[in-house]
Amino acid sequence: MNKKYLHQGFGLCFQNVQQVNYITSGTMNCLAYDEAIIAQQDRIQQEIANSNPLVSDRQDLSVLQREYAEDDTVYQLKIKDLYKKYSYIRKTRPDGNCFYRAFGFAHLESLLDDSKELQKFKAVAAKSKLDLVNEGFTEFTIEDFHNTFMDLIELCEKQPSLQELLNSFNDQNVSDYVVVYLRLLTSGYLQRENVFFQHFIEGGRSVKEFCQQEVEPMSKESDHIHIIALAQALNVSILVEYMDRGEGGTVNHHVFPEGGDPRIFLLYRPGHYDILYK
Repeated sequence: MNKKYLHQGFGLCFQNVQQVNYITSGTMNCLAYDEAIIAQQDRIQQEIANSNPLVSDRQDLSVLQREYAEDDTVYQLKIKDLYKKYSYIRKTRPDGNCFYRAFGFAHLESLLDDSKELQKFKAVAAKSKLDLVNEGFTEFTIEDFHNTFMDLIELCEKQPSLQELLNSFNDQNVSDYVVVYLRLLTSGYLQRENVFFQHFIEGGRSVKEFCQQEVEPMSKESDHIHIIALAQALNVSILVEYMDRGEGGTVNHHVFPEGGDPRIFLLYRPGHYDILYK
């Protein structure tokens, strides 16, 4: 049965039912394909989750050597260079949130035996919620994340065992709430200092648009701009060792902010951050 017009409200003009059936079939195939892709991504994420804790135990740095072929000269030389400064590594799950998780755990771990610095950090963290509210974030929406962050700091005040802190960071709900709050702090600082950071945003986006697309959503990877902002927001110095396939057999590092005295040491390999220990 021929139909001249079908679904005129969407401006679609079909000549017959066969055309409608063809298009419907094509749409369903596309949907099925999209669903298959999403399902595959979910399986990959689940496999990563099953084989990688959110934050691992501390391991000898030699585990890095076993991750690369013996004849991979570039990385093997750079690992030897790392050995000159570091002895251990603590790995984080490669889920796009690794920078924030590594930062959060490494900093609180460093404060377990430093009550003076812990109190300073607690004061900065307590005030940070008001800073976000003043930046336009709704207090109701950020309160639970801030409370979880403060709960972990207060746990550190009780001088827990390192295992207790590690267990907290491997609790998915607690750990992810901390990641969310650190992302919000990063976003808030970038927007507060938007005149400066606007020069580093590509694609004609505003700082706010960049934050909404690249900072606040979970699983979005982090770069220099994120590290600078979080380090400044919490007044914490971070040193990042960059290990990539660049020329030379040495690993380059950068301190955020420049001139700081870092107590957190992170290893960056393309797309991923882990924690280093001397």
